[in-house]
Amino acid sequence: MNEKFITFEGGEGAGKTSVILELAVFLKEEGFDFITTREPGGIQIAESIRQIILDTNNTAMDGRTEALLYAAARRQHLVEKVIPELNASKIVLCDRFLDSSLVYQGIARAIGFDEVLSINNFAIENCMPKLTFYFDIEPEKGLARIAKNKDREINRLDKENLDFHYKVREGYLRLLAMFPERIIRIDAERPLEEVVLETKKKLTTYLNLIMEDSR
Repeated sequence: MNEKFITFEGGEGAGKTSVILELAVFLKEEGFDFITTREPGGIQIAESIRQIILDTNNTAMDGRTEALLYAAARRQHLVEKVIPELNASKIVLCDRFLDSSLVYQGIARAIGFDEVLSINNFAIENCMPKLTFYFDIEPEKGLARIAKNKDREINRLDKENLDFHYKVREGYLRLLAMFPERIIRIDAERPLEEVVLETKKKLTTYLNLIMEDSR
């Protein structure tokens, strides 16, 4: 079932959301049955939790509180949207998932990789994506993109210091080394058109493979 569960990860300003929008147009043109969604969010309860987590006024939020809120939003999103869509044989493209918590809370906030993994194992019940695209970019470049993009929401994580964002990148590179069979690195410092093209090619190869296996 989970072979159609595909996630997209990256630091702030990596451009993954823009890539997902382009992929959605492509998949629709090609006739694939799919949905796009995001974390935290995707459904009403999780979107409400998202507002609390990312509110720039909530600077006093404890790291463990943040991790628990992400896990709670993830659980509700899974049972209410992701799993039903996968059960209906749809492709699910999700903007962020468990890897984000492992990196942002487990590593960058120094709560502990294993501790955050334990919280989330309870939440997801082994529902992991089979493919993850990681959009890699130097933190300064990603934050510079955000500063130039007036239409993008500025959230609490954007306001973290540069050292935090470097820890995020280090965390993602650590995950990449741990799960090379699942995570594909995409150089996100290139123009959007090039990033979309590479991602589209790799996604198409993967989808064709799983479609052949299901026949």
